[in-house]
Amino acid sequence: MNNQTRKFFIYTRKSTDTEDRQVRSISDQLAELKELAVKEQIEVVDIFVEKQTAKAPGRPVFNEMLLRIEANEANGILAWHPDRLARNSVDGGKIIYLLDTGKIAELKFPTFWCDTTPQGKFMLSIAFSQSKYYVDNLSENIKRGHRNKVKDGIWPQMSPLGYVNVKGAGIVPDENIAPLIKKTFEAYATGNFTLRQLHDKFNALGLSRKNGKVLSVSNYQQILRNPIFTGLMRYGGEIYEGKHKPIITKKLFDSVQEVMMRKSKPHSKGLKPFLYRGFFRCGECGCFITTEQQKGHNYLRCTKRKNPCLQKYVREEIITSQIKEEIKKVSLPLDWANWMIEENRKDQSSEIQSSEIFSQKIKDEISLLDSKVEKLMNLYLENVLSLEEYRESKNKLVNQKQLLKEKLSAFEKKSNNRFELTENFLKANIHMVELANEKTNEENLHLFKKVGSNFLIKDRTVLFEPRSAWRTLSDSGLFGGNSEQTALRADHIFASEPDFVFWRRGRDSNSRSLAGYRISSAAE
Repeated sequence: MNNQTRKFFIYTRKSTDTEDRQVRSISDQLAELKELAVKEQIEVVDIFVEKQTAKAPGRPVFNEMLLRIEANEANGILAWHPDRLARNSVDGGKIIYLLDTGKIAELKFPTFWCDTTPQGKFMLSIAFSQSKYYVDNLSENIKRGHRNKVKDGIWPQMSPLGYVNVKGAGIVPDENIAPLIKKTFEAYATGNFTLRQLHDKFNALGLSRKNGKVLSVSNYQQILRNPIFTGLMRYGGEIYEGKHKPIITKKLFDSVQEVMMRKSKPHSKGLKPFLYRGFFRCGECGCFITTEQQKGHNYLRCTKRKNPCLQKYVREEIITSQIKEEIKKVSLPLDWANWMIEENRKDQSSEIQSSEIFSQKIKDEISLLDSKVEKLMNLYLENVLSLEEYRESKNKLVNQKQLLKEKLSAFEKKSNNRFELTENFLKANIHMVELANEKTNEENLHLFKKVGSNFLIKDRTVLFEPRSAWRTLSDSGLFGGNSEQTALRADHIFASEPDFVFWRRGRDSNSRSLAGYRISSAAE
């Protein structure tokens, strides 16, 4: 073939995530190839630039070039090296086939010799095979490195949504996205949202992919199923403990999985947002109390779906007034609260020993789980367990360990600040009478939920069971919302301190008394 009929395409390729390295590498290739074209007196018909890996077939620029060669627009290719053209068997086979059929008359490389003889094509196939071997070996090395990283508790890939990669620190929570991820879990755990509603609400709040694209409904499902946000890592079907900071607790994650299994849907879909809808049950038959609007007023009534019921309608504002009165009954006078705060502070010093015993017990349980995981590994290595059995058993133990670690962390945190929580509870209840009058109906309902449970309406009267510390306040019969009478009762009680001993924690092994565990639990 004479030089006047030699028409070539120049093909350059570089695959990397760093854009400036891409441009520089491609410019270097082009400079060398243009110099070779001048030296060989080759006519360059077109230049193709590709920024995509060649380890798998399907490169659009490469395929376009081959189509134009088959259309006889050129009969040769200039490239830096055979590995620029192919690093997989499919693309390598295409090049060799076009050489066999004469569609490609020449291949030119600055650093590699190739002609159309059997020997030349044999050498070219070896070059393609070496390129494929390099990719396969590199992939295996990367996978091995990833496996070693996850065993050390380090996430080996690009950080998931909610985290960012920090050099030397692995992945850390993204201060902007992590709170939205946590809220997403908390919202779905209530059972009041479908995935579609979750998608609409949190997309509107700005939750999106790292590249700025909108999250789909399936993306939310993937997020809610990913244990990485609890400090665990799922890799290769196996669960590993991570060293990164969790965004949510394992308990919250498990709650979300339960909701997802039930395919929970919102209960209020298509219903008017009445304040007390679904909140009360009938004190006579146990059915739910519903709300209806008549002549501009809201009325609460029993749905009467189970048995005949004689309960009558009651106006919503009457129920609201009763709720405020019940809240007032568990308010604390200033003198009482100050005395209890002082006693609470005295009891702090007696907790150290019992806390240490409990902490050590949990640590021993965690250590036992570690030894069980090690035994599982030995059983797998001895072929007693299959890989599937090993992974299933190990995942259960790792999950148990994570729950224990969270329990230990929560206990240590509570042991350090539960007396502070008790003091905050006492201070918060000092002026509850005034707060009940100042808050909105919605805020009072939220406060009422905190104070009690098992809410009923019977004979147009609100009934409920006070929770923990509030039960003690209610059962005492000392509070009725009248500040003057309450003050007189307080003076009488404080005049005889032994009569008031039930308010104190007591210096014994019972940690479920008012000024200790019970109030802190309620405050939480």
